Amino acid sequence: MPLMKAIQVNSPGADFELVHKEIPEPKENEILIRVQACGICRGDAVAKEGHFPGITYPRVPGHEVVGIVHKLGSKVVNWKAGQRVGVGWHGGHCFHCNACRKGEFGACEHSLITGLSIDGGYAEYMVIGEEVPALIPDELSSVEAAPLLCAGRTTFGALQSCRAKGGDLVAIHGLGGLGHLAVQYAVKLGFKTVVLSRGKEKENLAYKLGAHKYIDTNAVDAAAELQKMGGAQMILGTAPNSKAIAQMVGGLSRNGEYIIVTGVSDMMELSPSTLLRGGRSIRGWVGGNLEDTILFSTLVGVTPMVEVFPLEQAVVAYEKMISSKVHFRAVLKISE
Repeated sequence: MPLMKAIQVNSPGADFELVHKEIPEPKENEILIRVQACGICRGDAVAKEGHFPGITYPRVPGHEVVGIVHKLGSKVVNWKAGQRVGVGWHGGHCFHCNACRKGEFGACEHSLITGLSIDGGYAEYMVIGEEVPALIPDELSSVEAAPLLCAGRTTFGALQSCRAKGGDLVAIHGLGGLGHLAVQYAVKLGFKTVVLSRGKEKENLAYKLGAHKYIDTNAVDAAAELQKMGGAQMILGTAPNSKAIAQMVGGLSRNGEYIIVTGVSDMMELSPSTLLRGGRSIRGWVGGNLEDTILFSTLVGVTPMVEVFPLEQAVVAYEKMISSKVHFRAVLKISE
């Protein structure tokens, strides 16, 4: 059997390991993808550390995958070899439960998760259900497209789901791997976009990305500054800091909402009266529509800023990502 290179984790908390393993064969309703690029996301820590029930090991992480359809299962009719596709968290359905029998795939309780319950894109090849991929347009390179499949999808989906309308004040809290995409989406969706970030280092970038105002949270009371502007209808939280999140809630307008899109491990202290005043709320958001994100990003020119690594340097790329030292988004370039 022909072999491929892959980066896998052999047990929860173990180090990444470069291995050579057999190229998988697609089942009748699956396709084999030759991976071109795979983004490295904070969500990959879930596979590495075992923070998800039912993960079996060894496991290949990676859920921001772009590649070429290489081989089709015997019953696949909607894809052709040579097409370029993208794959996010969703890895397929069981095709046996009642929801799948009815075609209600979104309600499948046994759906597969890329990089967790099935192997992901830290490899030269991967297998995925035929119902999973989205077509990648020619206008996007594979390296540019990869981060859109999770980071882009999540931030765009959160902005689409919020109560704010065109012209409303929306603040992006944090200007890193998620935040720099969120700013672009917020501007293109017609929001009055304010960036909240520590220090002056990223101020020029914020304006370059289209932000209407930048607030240095180290220099002023950012919540008070937002209130001077009438309050934010929505604050999108991309900074993984519970204390900072709690401090920003006071910057919301009446019926404003703070939406968290990043993993925060520490507990948050917040007086309920802060929410009662003005009917404010806090909620989390994951997911979003993959096709909508790709099409919108292509139409309006939203592109991620990336730092590229070969597959063999996945450990270096992951460590830079997890320590917030990567240049916005890390992407493994695996093939042409």
